[in-house]
Amino acid sequence: MAHPLTSVARSSWRRQNSAHEAMAAGERVIPEETAVAFTYNGGSYAVMMATPQDLEDFALGFTLTEGIVGSREDIRALDAIETEIGIELRMWLSEPRAAALNDRRRHMAGPTGCGLCGIESLAEAMRPAPRVRDGQTVTPADIMRGLEALAPHQQLNRQTRAVHAAAFWQPGAGLIALREDVGRHNALDKLGGALAREGLSAQHGVVLLTSRVSVEMVQKAAVIGVPVVVAVSAPTALAVRTAEVAGITLVAVARGDGFEVFTHSRRIAQEISVYVP
Repeated sequence: MAHPLTSVARSSWRRQNSAHEAMAAGERVIPEETAVAFTYNGGSYAVMMATPQDLEDFALGFTLTEGIVGSREDIRALDAIETEIGIELRMWLSEPRAAALNDRRRHMAGPTGCGLCGIESLAEAMRPAPRVRDGQTVTPADIMRGLEALAPHQQLNRQTRAVHAAAFWQPGAGLIALREDVGRHNALDKLGGALAREGLSAQHGVVLLTSRVSVEMVQKAAVIGVPVVVAVSAPTALAVRTAEVAGITLVAVARGDGFEVFTHSRRIAQEISVYVP
């Protein structure tokens, strides 16, 4: 299977001081971006641009968060087929999921970072997110520890500075899983797939995102079943409204000096805690 990273030649210009500028030849490690096709029972469903890594997680997570199946047991078989122009994730569904998919069959081509490309109707794009269970209560110190755990485990981003991450963190247990991809939606799908493959419930943890929070990120988080989502960037207004209805505690603009809580703040412990890094 294709490697997720590649090294390319490049020239770099640097201003060393006010009197000296220089151009130098060298190399840079950058992430691969590959067309990944999802097919079900022989029919095409979607093509996404993605990092060719953790593809089994991607297949399962995407299939779950898109509502094509309700559990991993609904996928009878999965094969990743590499071709000259991309990778096909070929899946075979059990009945009645296969029949249900035939009723809603659609084709979409989604460029990196576009999670709704190809949606056929406004109703489909605005599908209601499932409501999550009450789940985990966390302290501000928990959130800070979770954020600190991200960077050391972002192996692809440490080399490229060009990919997003989605991670699952639990108080007392630390970082359980982390997935990276050039697409933020893909990273979250891969994380959801990893949790499903391991049979882990998201109810007692936090999903950490290194990206902004748009509505489809909240929709996917709700399907995964996570009660608390923490993102380093700001949410959209629609994402906030969707998180409110889905019962998700949405924490965003989370940085080293603090964070902002937009919905369901009851899961953030109100007592003042002393944070010791």
